[in-house]
Amino acid sequence: MTQGKRAIQELLARYDLVPRKALGQHFLADPNLVRKLVGLAALEPGQRVVEVGAGTGTLTRALAEAAFQVVAYEVDERLRPVLSEVLEGLDNVEVRFADALAVLPDELGEGPWTLVANLPYNVGTPLLLKMLTDGSNVDRFVVMVQKEVAERLTAGPGSRTYGIPSVVAALHADVHREFTIGPQVFVPAPQVDSVVLSLQRRAAHLCAPRAIELASAAFNQRRKMLRRSLVDVIPSIDEVLVAAGISGESRAEELSASEFVRLAEQEAYYGR
Repeated sequence: MTQGKRAIQELLARYDLVPRKALGQHFLADPNLVRKLVGLAALEPGQRVVEVGAGTGTLTRALAEAAFQVVAYEVDERLRPVLSEVLEGLDNVEVRFADALAVLPDELGEGPWTLVANLPYNVGTPLLLKMLTDGSNVDRFVVMVQKEVAERLTAGPGSRTYGIPSVVAALHADVHREFTIGPQVFVPAPQVDSVVLSLQRRAAHLCAPRAIELASAAFNQRRKMLRRSLVDVIPSIDEVLVAAGISGESRAEELSASEFVRLAEQEAYYGR
């Protein structure tokens, strides 16, 4: 069942449903784009896929018809009858009505899983960051996010969009910007462009968790030099900066993810 704009509008009207802005609901309404997302998953039949934000089920059904084992999360109980209709006859898909941000990644159990999703606008960033830091059972991501979110995840040092999401993504995955999508492929159309990203997990450095903590402290006082913004979390900050080969006059947005790791390594050596 392919769902273009008219099909989705008729489906919603039949069940007397209106998309909720508070839930970030913009339903994907382009069959060609759905096929591209399934192709980017680069999986073999029988492999396991998790989707967040099943919506009207167009991507869910396409993933299941590609013979993947699919677990789809949807927080909006109103969509239960819609998804029952759209996914009827498919025995390789399970829909779970739950807040994915609250239950993932633990509820999935052992991996590997691939996350393929048109992420709801209201949970895209926190969910991705949580899955990258805690979800070692998910090793690949193909996600559609707001353009602004994509810019933050792919930014490098010195960019105006560089921040904690950039550092977290760089420490845990190889991130690729696949293509940009206009508002016209959604029902209802958002006011911003979206971007499809693919992320392939790689082993994070042992000091990655502490590096993220240090980056958070530094970005919380991003106007200050590092020797001042980090003095409360690293008492021996001057010593640590010298050992790491980083200028104390640098600011958070000037340091790469690997330099935050160097700080964490030297902090561990010199003691907190």
